[in-house]
Amino acid sequence: MLARYQWSLRAPFYTRLYATRAYRYKPMGKNKKQSIPDEAHLLLPAYAINTGIVDTHTHLVSTFAQYQSKYKGGKYETIYDFVRGLYQGRKVESIVDVWCEAPVQTIWRELADSALKKDERWSGIEYWFVMGVHPHEAKLYTDATEKDILEAMAHPRCVGWGEIGLDYHYDNSPRDIQQSIFIRQLRNAVKLRKSITVHTREAEEDTERILKEEVPKDHRIHIHCYTDSPELAQRLLDHFPNLYIGITGVITYSTNLNTAALIRQMSSSSPTSPGSLRILLETDAPYMIPSNLYSSLTLAAPDLKGKKLPLCHTAMIPWTAEFVAGLIGKEEWDTERVLKVARDNARTVYGV
Repeated sequence: MLARYQWSLRAPFYTRLYATRAYRYKPMGKNKKQSIPDEAHLLLPAYAINTGIVDTHTHLVSTFAQYQSKYKGGKYETIYDFVRGLYQGRKVESIVDVWCEAPVQTIWRELADSALKKDERWSGIEYWFVMGVHPHEAKLYTDATEKDILEAMAHPRCVGWGEIGLDYHYDNSPRDIQQSIFIRQLRNAVKLRKSITVHTREAEEDTERILKEEVPKDHRIHIHCYTDSPELAQRLLDHFPNLYIGITGVITYSTNLNTAALIRQMSSSSPTSPGSLRILLETDAPYMIPSNLYSSLTLAAPDLKGKKLPLCHTAMIPWTAEFVAGLIGKEEWDTERVLKVARDNARTVYGV
């Protein structure tokens, strides 16, 4: 059981994990110090939707660690309390949790095994996961790490290998090592016929080249939290018929124009066809809070005005879908339809 006192015993690991996430996913735009609102604001108003939400990319453990660091003595004592408390009644159907550290953190097994039991801790919310090593930690990839990942791949709740790829923005691992480890992991995923979750940032030429050299055309691929050029995305979509683009709350940020342009490009090619919108909805929690969320929240809670929530979570996905629908700008495309298409796409890529 992931009780609060047990987490405190592992504090050094969670401190390191959160710090890793912090440098990995620095928010776009200026980061001004804000007072933290009451944790009650994390429980969002229920969005009027019928379609079940599938968060295809979340970091659940670090999201809960972020919650505990910001709300010491908060009401949710375990990770299961957190999920039930914030997701029940919000149409959250499934989450795909992402483990991408080196060495592999063995706590993954407790969450994955608990999901097999169908017990009350998850309250009907389906837990799935993917595992790999992030490009920032490629220099830490070893044979032992690979052995641990291969063991996880056999778990019934494992639906993919990732997130893996290239990140030339920070270069936290040398580029040649990033490329060799990316190739090594791709070959394993292809051999096992596992879906692939790809991280790419400012590495367009090498990402495209390696994917086209190493991955069969019909393989299932999720390009996670896409922010690179629409042109690269279109070339990948044209080449890989089972490739889908991951959309997070970053699409709502004024500092990110590429992702919005890609959505408009997708929808203009076949404006009425659901198949034209080859996207997956994701959070990348605890980061990437959709900025359009706050207009809804401050209407219900004026005391939140001028404050920012300290973490993202899965129940925020409808606001990302709402923004996507607004970008398409067609009467037949509303929040519900975007959610439905993304939900169907999640079934195609991950089988969930």
